[in-house]
Amino acid sequence: MATVAAPEIEALGRSLAGPRFDEYSGLALGRAYDEFVARRRTPLAALELSVNDRPYPTVYAALADPTADFTVGELRFVPPFASDPAWEYVPRTDRIVFSADGAAEIHPAGGGAPRRAMARVLLREHFLPRSRLEEERAAAGGLRVQLPTRVGTLAQGMTICRAQPVLPFSVALLLYLPEERTRLEIDLVRSTLLADPRAGRLPVARRVPRPARLAWAVDRVLGQGDLSLTATRALEVLVESNGLSSIELAHIFGGVRELIDSALQGLVAQRLVTVDHRTGTYRARLEAFLPDAASSVRPDESPYATDPTLRTSVQELLAAADARASCPLCGRPLPPGPSSILCADCAALVAGA
Repeated sequence: MATVAAPEIEALGRSLAGPRFDEYSGLALGRAYDEFVARRRTPLAALELSVNDRPYPTVYAALADPTADFTVGELRFVPPFASDPAWEYVPRTDRIVFSADGAAEIHPAGGGAPRRAMARVLLREHFLPRSRLEEERAAAGGLRVQLPTRVGTLAQGMTICRAQPVLPFSVALLLYLPEERTRLEIDLVRSTLLADPRAGRLPVARRVPRPARLAWAVDRVLGQGDLSLTATRALEVLVESNGLSSIELAHIFGGVRELIDSALQGLVAQRLVTVDHRTGTYRARLEAFLPDAASSVRPDESPYATDPTLRTSVQELLAAADARASCPLCGRPLPPGPSSILCADCAALVAGA
């Protein structure tokens, strides 16, 4: 599989950023590029991309073409599929066809009827060209360059990359199906589909599928770009589990355990994750991603008749209660050895509704 060379990406950056891409940006891009390609990843399939029925060798070639608007396109997975443990967590797919309305048709490998999903792209590792002057101003507390969002349709993502500009190294393709969300990790430098980091390290039986609505709420938080890459990946894995220890997460992602511990403590501080100090188990606070029920209730209405959390699926309520020993509706701590997933007051409201 061919790897896009750093000079090609640098040439794209200079054409998009203009005078902002100075010698300082070139050196910084080189360091970021070397760091990215040095990481070991498990490739699953090579990718072939076409935009508006025109094939492109790489995403960078399509970004360099101003006529490629990415409203419609197709992504093909080249090699035949074999039974391989590396494919755990990743659905075997022959191709994905993107529509102008942000939807996509997922064609399974080996034939069969395609499945329709909503497709979004989450920007992962990337390089944001900044001149030395911009970097010095930011370091002195000046205005920092902020991306409007890191999650959107394929067309929105490419528009942001050109306008900011941003040089993407990897992205996550998010496919929202009626019952769940599927995430595909793509290395743009090597044009490959990557294995899920849990493959071969965490049994698939420990994965807990989440409804697409909850997955979208989590992805919107990740798209804000306030979390580090390590914290983002740890949170994604925790959301799709009933709890993991820092040792298990360090085994999944590799590297130094202290880095995982630091990322987890940051998630705990932001109230996105809780930790059971008795067992060392970290769990995602699923209720933290649910919409604020209080803002949707008018004073002249019953507080439980329009509370959207009362319409949450039973699976979500169970998962939220399992995430921490608290009521998933109001957040109050539950007494030791609770016999219900709800506190007494919320249980009365639900019964009355």
